[in-house]
Amino acid sequence: MKLVIQGKNIEITDSINEYVNEKIEKAVSHFQQLTTEVDVHLSVAKNPRINPKQAAEVTIYANGTVIRAQESSENLYASIDLVADKIARQLRKYKEKRQSKLSKAKTVEMIESEVVENLIGDRQPELPSEVVRTKYFAMPPMTVEEALEQLQFIDHDFYMFSNSATGEINVIYKRYHHGGYGLIQPRLNNG
Repeated sequence: MKLVIQGKNIEITDSINEYVNEKIEKAVSHFQQLTTEVDVHLSVAKNPRINPKQAAEVTIYANGTVIRAQESSENLYASIDLVADKIARQLRKYKEKRQSKLSKAKTVEMIESEVVENLIGDRQPELPSEVVRTKYFAMPPMTVEEALEQLQFIDHDFYMFSNSATGEINVIYKRYHHGGYGLIQPRLNNG
């Protein structure tokens, strides 16, 4: 397993490095056969208005699945403890789901496709004046069910994926006001 530790507004000392190694290795010890790479990002907010100031984010790449957790507190070591516990729970959940899929041939309830006629209503979108962060990630083809599973393992409101049935880029997202999940698909005729 490859472990990468990075810091923002903080120097990664030997003691921090050892502590992260100890905690993260303990959290993923039962799942090392699934885990290929672990990225740890530690950051300290310089802005006095941001509370809590010390954050730890862990991203795990496990057999094509991305599992992510983030925690913040007033103490960096406490943040590392919290995120290690959270990532261990998520890995346990992932392993249980994976084993239940392999041991049982149960059917998964299909998500109804939802056509989003007008996502923003009559409001005008306000876009940032500049791109402040760019992310790249692999997008292997997957089913809607697999994309929903991925969404549940990351700490985001949406997940973009390449739909294996259509070959198109789709977005699955959490519906907070009405519950459940929604699926955004491109319209075949753009007219």
